[in-house]
Amino acid sequence: MDLFEVLKRRYSVRAYKPDPIDDATLTKILEAINSAPSAGNLQAYEVIVVRDPERKRQLAKAAWDQTFIAQAPVVLVFVANPERNKRYGKRGAELYCLQDATIACAYAQLAAVALGLGSCWIGAFDDDAVREVVGIPPNMRPVAVLPIGVPADMPEPRERRSLSDLVHEEQLRK
Repeated sequence: MDLFEVLKRRYSVRAYKPDPIDDATLTKILEAINSAPSAGNLQAYEVIVVRDPERKRQLAKAAWDQTFIAQAPVVLVFVANPERNKRYGKRGAELYCLQDATIACAYAQLAAVALGLGSCWIGAFDDDAVREVVGIPPNMRPVAVLPIGVPADMPEPRERRSLSDLVHEEQLRK
């Protein structure tokens, strides 16, 4: 599938079939994550792979009871690691590591689609609860929870903003 087809087919999956994800497929997704651009190529993030059913249930609860998270065979947790961006000072610690983690998560989403899978970016969660579930130390920050699996449904594409509303030439129009 070419990139533009992948972009068209990506949507937020909130229902998953129980089909497992084999190790080779998961490795391709993890390799896509590893190829994501990052500030200074420092990759200031960590990725936690969660397969354990109880831990997935705990993540769903930490994400304010978004129970579909626990349906997915694999859940990835993306964690900003500011220590890896020390050379960029405060901006690296507060922003670049978050950007790095979000770009990596987006690459995972696109890789999943290319492999016939779906995902849903979860940003609504209790940071401390997620920290507790997957052992994130206080100096790092959970950024996204990404359930991945075979979609159980195929909704119609949602309407998006028009380019004339979204894109601004030279300056932001008010």
